[in-house]
Amino acid sequence: MWWKGHAQVDTGPVPPSVGALLVDVSRRDRVGEFRGTAGPYWSLRPVGGGTEWEAEPASLRAPSPMERMRAEIARCNARSEGRIL
Repeated sequence: MWWKGHAQVDTGPVPPSVGALLVDVSRRDRVGEFRGTAGPYWSLRPVGGGTEWEAEPASLRAPSPMERMRAEIARCNARSEGRIL
């Protein structure tokens, strides 16, 4: 939040750094990499590459250690298969 004159203005949640892993609970716990903001939504893309999607920040959470490991393995597999650089 920040102050504008005497009124308090809510700027919403602070976005993570680009590339951070997040879990979208509104999409059946889909794991994605944070890519940026699009208005009130946060843009994510699949870890192994693919089409980005937008999610409300309230429907996102940090991945569990197991979800993080699965995402990192998916990224390594995609890289070794030439699907991502």
